[in-house]
Amino acid sequence: MIAPTALLARRRVREGGGTGLLPQILLVLASGGYAVGAAFGWGSGKLALIMGDFGLSCAAGLAAVSCFLYARARGSRFRPAWMLFSVSSAMAACGNAVWGWYEVVLERPVPSPSPADLFFLCFAPPAIVGLLVLAKRPVTRAGWVCLGLDAWLIGGSLLTLSWSLALAHTARFEGESVPEAALSLAYPLLDIVLVSMVLALHFRRSHGNRSGINTAIAALALTVLCDALFTSPLLRESYRSGQLLDAGWFAASLLLAYAPWGVRRPEPPLAPVRGPRPAVRPITGSLAALTPYLAAAVCTLGILYNVIEGRRVDRVVVFTGCTVVLALVVRQGIMLLDNIALTHELAQKENHFRSLVQGSSDVIMIAAPTGVLRYVSPAAAGVYGRDAEELIGSELASLIHPEDLGRVVHEVRRFLAAPPADEPTTRIECRFRSGTGQWLNVESTVKRHQGGLIFNSRDVTERVRLQAQLQHNAEHDPLTDLPNRALFTERVRQALSGRRAGDAGTAVLFIDLDGFKGVNDRHGHQAGDELLIQAARRLQDSVRAGDTAARLGGDEFAALILGDGSRDQAARERQVREIADRLRLMLSQPYRVEGRELRVAASIGVAFAESGITAGDLLRNADLAMYRAKAGGKDRVELYAPQMQTGAPMVMDRSARSRPVLRDGEFTLLHQPVVGLVDGRIAAVAAQARWRSPQGILFTPDELRRVAEDGAPTARFGRRMLEEAVEQAAERVRLGHRVPVSVRIPARGLLDRSTPLGSIESLLTLHGLPSGSLVIELADSDPRVSFDELEHRLVALRRLGVRIALDGFGSGYAAIIALRRLPIDVLKLDRGLVEGVVESARLHKITAGLLRIARDLGMQSVADGVDVPEQLLALRAMGCTHGQGKAFSGPLDEQRLRLALARGEFPVPGGSALPVLSGRALPARRSPVIPEIVGRPPICSNSETPVPPT
Repeated sequence: MIAPTALLARRRVREGGGTGLLPQILLVLASGGYAVGAAFGWGSGKLALIMGDFGLSCAAGLAAVSCFLYARARGSRFRPAWMLFSVSSAMAACGNAVWGWYEVVLERPVPSPSPADLFFLCFAPPAIVGLLVLAKRPVTRAGWVCLGLDAWLIGGSLLTLSWSLALAHTARFEGESVPEAALSLAYPLLDIVLVSMVLALHFRRSHGNRSGINTAIAALALTVLCDALFTSPLLRESYRSGQLLDAGWFAASLLLAYAPWGVRRPEPPLAPVRGPRPAVRPITGSLAALTPYLAAAVCTLGILYNVIEGRRVDRVVVFTGCTVVLALVVRQGIMLLDNIALTHELAQKENHFRSLVQGSSDVIMIAAPTGVLRYVSPAAAGVYGRDAEELIGSELASLIHPEDLGRVVHEVRRFLAAPPADEPTTRIECRFRSGTGQWLNVESTVKRHQGGLIFNSRDVTERVRLQAQLQHNAEHDPLTDLPNRALFTERVRQALSGRRAGDAGTAVLFIDLDGFKGVNDRHGHQAGDELLIQAARRLQDSVRAGDTAARLGGDEFAALILGDGSRDQAARERQVREIADRLRLMLSQPYRVEGRELRVAASIGVAFAESGITAGDLLRNADLAMYRAKAGGKDRVELYAPQMQTGAPMVMDRSARSRPVLRDGEFTLLHQPVVGLVDGRIAAVAAQARWRSPQGILFTPDELRRVAEDGAPTARFGRRMLEEAVEQAAERVRLGHRVPVSVRIPARGLLDRSTPLGSIESLLTLHGLPSGSLVIELADSDPRVSFDELEHRLVALRRLGVRIALDGFGSGYAAIIALRRLPIDVLKLDRGLVEGVVESARLHKITAGLLRIARDLGMQSVADGVDVPEQLLALRAMGCTHGQGKAFSGPLDEQRLRLALARGEFPVPGGSALPVLSGRALPARRSPVIPEIVGRPPICSNSETPVPPT
């Protein structure tokens, strides 16, 4: 009946669950049936002998087989323990079988000593070693010593008590031979050792198969109890096989057979599972601490028994008692030293962590579940301007900005509801009241702590301010602080969507200042900049609060006039035209600049929204109307009409002019050196495409870029420029000039569907350009470009050794998003920032902030348009690493570039290199400011829009 029970338990454990109640019921029925049979003598003496000998042998054999099968099936570190329990049970089975051989088969008394005694004596040692395997191993030498002392305290105490009660009588050898007396003492002594191991190790067992280990310990304890009763002189003289005492051994064997399979949960793997444990002191820990004192009490009881009975105190009792007391004293001394060492270590760790908390620049706060602050680190005084004692006891909600409180409470509730294993921390950013009453931007890392929360907070006000400034700079013109083209385009897109979609009263005004180029030529660019600032202020003051005024670049402005929902289109056109005329008159009023009175006029083009029109089409229509106003005599307002599409506008003329660039071979590629601002060494060369007209004029990169990007040949032009730049760079590498070349490519060009995906890769392979020799200057991306596709494309290029530079940093609308998502290596400052970095304190601060971002992100920085030494000195002081511009050299053709590369460096303040111009050394008395190639107009921050050809 027991064998199917073990097999059933084994099958269920393999299926991953507990054994259930059925095996336990069968175990109780089998043990109870044996006990009932033993109590009534089994009905006959022969059956009693068989059940008392071979019945016990079968039960012990079943325990041996069960433990052996479990040890083979499980690969845990407890496998040797169960194997030793199997050996121990096998010894018991063999001993009972030999005992039965004498009593049942041979029908004669068992001799003393006999082979059965040998097997019975071999039962205890494997069980003792198995308990040692199950026990949690001490980690220090002191722990091992204390474990041995605990075992002796328990064993010595039991020996004292048992010697006083029974063993002293047995040791007198009354009528017994020496082997018989030794055997009589061996059984109780081994049982005492086994009991000592059970008691000493039970409270130190590992966190493993607790149910199985507890059951096995209970089985061994029951066996020891039966052995103790058997060795008692009163019971041993009247013992016969098959009596009630055998029921205890039988139940112990069945319990050990059931122990390994009677688990409630799977055994842990070899690697310990780490996780949070409840901070509750178990009862077993308290019992383990009381073990030596209980042992000493038992030893004392043994000695008192002899005194009370009036017996002479036995030498064994005195010796054992003294050793127990000595072991207790030694153990207490070890524990005292260990406690002193632990106290010292704890004090050191406490001081260490206190220093970390107090010296941290972050504020550490602990809040109770009610939101009341229990602890605030001393850093609060430096971060918040408030003492920690002042904050302790206050409610956290009273310190958070009311507009942020709802969001913070929602995030905290969501975080507390999430499983700790899935989300151990969260991050919250809000405004926090400082000691001066100001609101600081605070970022906090939040963790759980005993039902409350731990806030690790830091002041990020400067970072938030810088991010807002960068976002503002990316969307606004640095000179006039009006929205730039990107933000204006976004505002137009918003006006054409949402609830205003279909409002035909929405209009866009393109404004150009006539005669502005003359102001620049006669009075200088400083006067021109001041005029633009005043014009922007007049434009901003003239539009309504909901409308948008913007500067698109140079002397071009724009205004978005939102519709009022009127259905009378003619009245709306008259109203907008009146607004445009008023703006024209306002902008044409005299400007007071540097004590002089300057005059310019304004040409304005107006385009109205239509059903289904896009933002790009509306802006193009307003641009065409503005060019028609300039072509019609300037200083006038022109409304867009569809026939303007066929009147040879400027954009289409430029696109037409771009076709000869590729067809007639008038395309040429120049290179401008990128120079280190500290040592003057040439770090790279920037490729710049030019178009030489039939009249011999070299058009500037900005002009050529507008031609290519607004017309159809964009992809062909970009491929042509890249191919020639890579080919020339590879040739320079073969000549020994390993200088990277940077090529400006619009983001839209990198994702052009008409360009083969692996064109750049194949181009690098074709010419054998080494890794790191090509730098792609990513132009300010189109809002319609997918950042996901662009990021994927750039990551693929970087794997080939292509470096990525963000061109025009500080002016484009996507600069912040690009820094966050794209793999950027180099930040190239916009020319507009560099030109005013010396004169304008505002631009100086903006540029310094941008360079600090580049330095913090570990990126190189390149300043475009470094034309005078003062700009170089200012940029170098801010931490800019490289620059390009007329302060070093203008764009060079291939022959002059190689001469410059051979020399390798340009003069910088404090340097000694000779200046180079077109491959020739300049005299030392000449200024290092080098003019550009003849034919190129000067680069400036503002220039008048040219009148289109008619």
